[in-house]
Amino acid sequence: MKTALTVALIIDCVLLMIVILMQEGKENGLTGSLTGSTDTYWARNKGHSKNAVIKKVTVVLAVLFFVLSALLSSKFMA
Repeated sequence: MKTALTVALIIDCVLLMIVILMQEGKENGLTGSLTGSTDTYWARNKGHSKNAVIKKVTVVLAVLFFVLSALLSSKFMA
């Protein structure tokens, strides 16, 4: 059981690194919000974009990482 959880944690870590590196940076920042250039098609529909899906996958993988880490560090696995 411990070996299976360790393998799952390693796979989760690798996937989490890949998904984090796939995310785009915030390009507009304060300048974009002051000039009003954030009112684009992608800004209005960001819940359905590729970045939104990547963000949701990141959250799921991060939660899985914490759960697997807690399970492996518990005294029941020793």
